[in-house]
Amino acid sequence: MYDTIMYDTIIIGSGFGGSMAAHQLVNAGKKVLMLERGGWVKRGPENWSMKGSLELTPNYDKSTPLKVVKGGHKKIMGLYSCVGGPSLFYGGVSFRFREGDFEKNGILEGRNATGWPINYHDLEPFYTKAEQLLNISGESGIDPTEPPRGKPFPQGPPPLAVISQKVKRGAQQLGLKPFQLPLAINYEDKKRNTCESCTTCDTFACAIGAKNDLATMVIPDLIDKGLELQNNTVVTQLKFENGKIKEVVAVDKLTGKKLTFQGKNIILSAGALGSPHLLLSSGLQGVNPSGEVIGRYLMRHVNCIIFGIFPGVADKENRFHKQLAILDYYNGHPGAKIKGKLGSLQQIPTPPMGLVQNEVPGPLGKLLSQGVRLLTGLLAIAEDQPQFSNSLTIDPNQKDKYGLPQPVISHAYSKRDLAAIKELIGPAKKIMSKAGALTHYVHHIRTFSHAVGTVRMGSDPKTSALDENCQFRGVDNLFVLDGSFMPTSAAVNPSLTIAANALRVGEMVARR
Repeated sequence: MYDTIMYDTIIIGSGFGGSMAAHQLVNAGKKVLMLERGGWVKRGPENWSMKGSLELTPNYDKSTPLKVVKGGHKKIMGLYSCVGGPSLFYGGVSFRFREGDFEKNGILEGRNATGWPINYHDLEPFYTKAEQLLNISGESGIDPTEPPRGKPFPQGPPPLAVISQKVKRGAQQLGLKPFQLPLAINYEDKKRNTCESCTTCDTFACAIGAKNDLATMVIPDLIDKGLELQNNTVVTQLKFENGKIKEVVAVDKLTGKKLTFQGKNIILSAGALGSPHLLLSSGLQGVNPSGEVIGRYLMRHVNCIIFGIFPGVADKENRFHKQLAILDYYNGHPGAKIKGKLGSLQQIPTPPMGLVQNEVPGPLGKLLSQGVRLLTGLLAIAEDQPQFSNSLTIDPNQKDKYGLPQPVISHAYSKRDLAAIKELIGPAKKIMSKAGALTHYVHHIRTFSHAVGTVRMGSDPKTSALDENCQFRGVDNLFVLDGSFMPTSAAVNPSLTIAANALRVGEMVARR
């Protein structure tokens, strides 16, 4: 029985933080148990269907409904729930944070700015290792903000789609330096299925396993080496006693049976929304000297898509074209109305028809979905300010089927956040016009797909729940290794930084 075994480490969550920490621990010979709320995602033709996008699948779990009182795209949200976590459904973009992202920034953080307790060079070797494990493709030497790297990308970039070539030329005509996105997609390894350049990638699980997600690239190998994975298991409580987590309490999602587990070390990696929920539900804010910040400083980037509306079908090849990035505005721009960092522009493909029909049900949705063929665009990502008021809290009066209190989200962008995204929309429109668009449509994203920051790390015990090694203050054997550890959000996708930090901390925990 599981509840009679003492594990070296129990990991809660199988996303980028949990899986990369497990990689270090299992390969160090440790006895590791991984608890995952969801199951394995089936691979097959259904992944290519209009209903294969995340929110339309059973892997978008609403059994613990998140109530959004302010700032969301829906009043009730669910969470990723599957082996491999968000990596199954993300678009594969795998950026390193830039060197300046780790530094103190008074414009973004305010007068009490602290920056990160680690710097880029602390993470660089682990970025390199994460890129190798995920077989990232990309190109170097063009991006004006590119940080130094110890090794080249494991794969070169794929050929550009015709529409990507047009976008690239349009950006170059404006004096910008577009380059190919770093992507966790298999283009070169002939021992596996290689990418077919289908149009169902971002928000879809890969039907043929060509996306380099964790359920493909990392977890099966760890299971072969001794990792014990118990999926369909909902963790409900971390029991604290004598300075440590004594027990992990859970519920079998399929049978309803209560389970208990014991481990010398506990790694919590349930996501920037799931981790603070479990910490608050377990009352652990009461033992942390900065307990009031748990669930606070929620960040999610300021994201919007600048669609170009073309006179005919934008992507005549009908192929994957999330390929380009433009970071010329990342650290600011002389012509901007605000000072300091702005953010990134990333190419984004024509949206799937099924998503439009889901958002606009009925005959109108079917009619509007036909128009998506005229669209392709750029995703603008502006770095948002960490604000104490942006939060995940719990409502103890409302319980889910597992007995967990309801998580409640409240989020609002600052004036600077909104000004920053506005500065990126202008050049994005110009690029799309140069690429052949007749006009534009701006779609503001209100999901929490890039959520970070709710259990932040830092040097000051009064303002940060985690120390520089992501150990939860006040608990000797608890570490938090998902996106919640981040003090600031940077302005690129967080997945590779979560992975690199988990490799760093996992190595340290393995030595304990």
